[in-house]
Amino acid sequence: MKTYKIAIVFLLCFNVLIGFSQEQTRRQLRNEKRVEKQKEVEKLINAKEFQFVARNLNSQTFQMIDLSIIPNFIQFKPDFIKSEMPFFGRGFSGLGYGGSDTGLKFEGKPEKFIVKKKKKGYQIDVEVKGQQDFFNITLSVLFEGSSTLTIISNNRESISYFGEISPLEEEKK
Repeated sequence: MKTYKIAIVFLLCFNVLIGFSQEQTRRQLRNEKRVEKQKEVEKLINAKEFQFVARNLNSQTFQMIDLSIIPNFIQFKPDFIKSEMPFFGRGFSGLGYGGSDTGLKFEGKPEKFIVKKKKKGYQIDVEVKGQQDFFNITLSVLFEGSSTLTIISNNRESISYFGEISPLEEEKK
């Protein structure tokens, strides 16, 4: 009977030790995934070719708006910026009245493209002149890829988008 109790205690201790070793493996897997994502983000930032896709936005006049069903992106390249972002907010002079406004849709060669490494990520400052407006774009990217994009325009109030960066998608022809 005494050996039976010793065997049960031994099996219980063995099960507990196995459980702890598996938890450490899960933690190691999470850390490996995080390091892999950080390397991918660093590679995208260093190449200066990536796209930002927003999940939601926050303007000065509206509360948080979900953008998961609205197609949107802004592509960053050292020699070309293309934006297809929606705009919810107040416009100033130079904008058409009624349904002619199509959001923050512009493309052009950046006049300034500066990448700075910060304590918790990267900050990218870009200035682009569109057809009718001048855009000052600030993208703050955390090491894991989560990003905040702020666009300041001459003819609109500033707006902030929250999302992630990813590699550029090839355009379908």
